Formats: sequence, C-alpha cells, structure tokens
Amino acid sequence: MKILLKLALITLPALAVTAVSAQTPDNIMLTEAADPNKGKPLDDIVERVLTFEKQTLDYEKLREADILWQRKVWRLIDVREKMNLAFSYPERPFVTVLLEAAENLELTAYADEKFEMPMSKDDIDSKINKKETVTTIDPETGEEIFKEVVQEMNPDDIKQFRVKEIWFFEEESSTFQKRILGIAPIRDAFNDMGDYMGQEVLFWVYYPEARKLLSREQAFNMFNNDTSPMTWEDIFEMRFFSSYIYKESNVYDRKIEDYLQGLDLLLESGKIKDALFSYEHELWSY
Repeated sequence: MKILLKLALITLPALAVTAVSAQTPDNIMLTEAADPNKGKPLDDIVERVLTFEKQTLDYEKLREADILWQRKVWRLIDVREKMNLAFSYPERPFVTVLLEAAENLELTAYADEKFEMPMSKDDIDSKINKKETVTTIDPETGEEIFKEVVQEMNPDDIKQFRVKEIWFFEEESSTFQKRILGIAPIRDAFNDMGDYMGQEVLFWVYYPEARKLLSREQAFNMFNNDTSPMTWEDIFEMRFFSSYIYKESNVYDRKIEDYLQGLDLLLESGKIKDALFSYEHELWSY
C-alpha cells in the first residue's frame, strides 16, 4: 500500500507537467510575465468570456429550385436615431470594427456593392485618410513651404450605413426569410471649398463572411442590462436597429430619392416595406 501511494505521489506531478507542456507550443516559454494582463485590475466583477466563446451557426444551405420568390432591398441606418446609438458608441464605434478588420485583412473590403472589386490595404487607406497640401512659412527664410499632411478619418464622421439584403420565400420549409448580403459605411463628401458634394461610400463588406468576426465583437446593450452580452452579429440577425428602405430592385436601378423627395420618399419606403409583409400573409388562406 505504501509503495502504491509513493508511486501515485511521483506520477501525479509528472502528469501535470506533461499536460501543461502539451498545451504550450514548443516555441513559447512560460514566464511570470507571459500574461500581459496579469496583475492588472479587472474593470468588472467577473471576467467576461461568453462573447469570445460564442459559436456562430452557419446559414441553412438553400437550393435554387426551392426559392419561390425573392426581392432585393437596400436600407439606410442612421446612427443618430435613438435605437441606433450603439453604432456610434464612443469606446468602440461600429465603423472602427469594420476598418480594423479590413486593414488587418480579416475581412475583404469591396469597392462595389456586387462584391466584384476587392480593395487592397492601400486602397482603404487612401479612401479613409485624405491627403492635403498645406502652405507654411519658414521662420528663418520667410519662404513658403508646401507640406503634404494626412488627415485621418474621424469615426464620428460616419453618420449612416447602407445595408443590402434579400427577402425570399423558401418552398421547402414554407418560410418567408431575409438575409443580409452587405454593409457599407458612408460619409458626407465635401470639395476643397467646403461645399457639400453628396454621400461617399467607403467600402462594402460581405456580411456572410463577416458574421464570425462580428459574433466576437461586443456591442453596447441598449436594453440596460450589462450582464447580457450582445454582439454585432446579434444586432443584425435579430434586427435590433432602425432603418428605412431607400431602394428596391427595379428595371431602372434607381433609388427612391431619384424620383421622390421629402415626405413622399418616406411614404414610398413604407409602402415597399408593407408590400414585403403583405406578400407573406397573402401566401396563406384560412
């Protein structure tokens, strides 16, 4: 019995060392300072890990023969609306999430809404950071000096996002569904004189590709419950945002604002929205 006890005492530490070494790569040496956050105060009462451990379920695979009806619509999300304030949360705005992922090549940024023209990192930098030539005076010679400065984009400049989505009826499950295809941040464009030149699309992100990344990015919970983590994937999948339709697929490929203005524009947007819901109800008879 004593011999077995001694063998157990010798074997257990050996197994523990083996388990630790098995989890640690050969090229990494564990030290007391290996964890950069060790010893830092925790800005919470518990460590929040649910968001990082969350698994994103893939979309159900569809067959072309099962799509009985579909319609493409484009929406506009204005971050200044009360329900959309999470998009402009100062600590980490939504546009910062997309920009960092695109610059780190975690996501592909596209120059068009059909996702046919991928943008390089230099393309993204030139799009978001404007180069300007300023004139200064040399204090010693009094001569004019022309310098090129880079004006970095302020996340507060992004007031709106465009969302491209498809509404469709799937015959196999007899359900009316919707899926987001793309998201694009937009900002107001001005010329050198400061005159307003319209809206400028920075880039498009293919949403099905971005779902896994967005599921790990925590968004501010607008329901006054900090213990319930909410991610950006939750917001888009559960549609916790306010928006209006500014375009639907049409033979002229034009936006509503191209032929209507003011209140008529909003009424037409509401009419398209009602038509989508009416189609689903008209599929059934009782």
